[in-house]
Amino acid sequence: MKDNIRKGSKISRRGILPLLGSTLLIPFLGFGNSNTQEVAIPQEEEEYQTLLKPDGTAVKVKVSAIKKSKVIKENVSNKSFLSWLGKTF
Repeated sequence: MKDNIRKGSKISRRGILPLLGSTLLIPFLGFGNSNTQEVAIPQEEEEYQTLLKPDGTAVKVKVSAIKKSKVIKENVSNKSFLSWLGKTF
């Protein structure tokens, strides 16, 4: 009997509020076109490491350039590092 009454009656404000509230939740459900295959940037272009120059400024250098570089001296002491920077201690 209620079905017959609802078919012929108009929608009230109380009936619209749940409908309006449910439409506001649609963006959170994720029905949009989600592109799972995004354009991937090669890892070599993305990877940077921050290094310190002798004048004390920081620069970003590609990791591939660091891997290709020649190591002059490993395990530098604090005193030699500060002298390389030109700082007095």
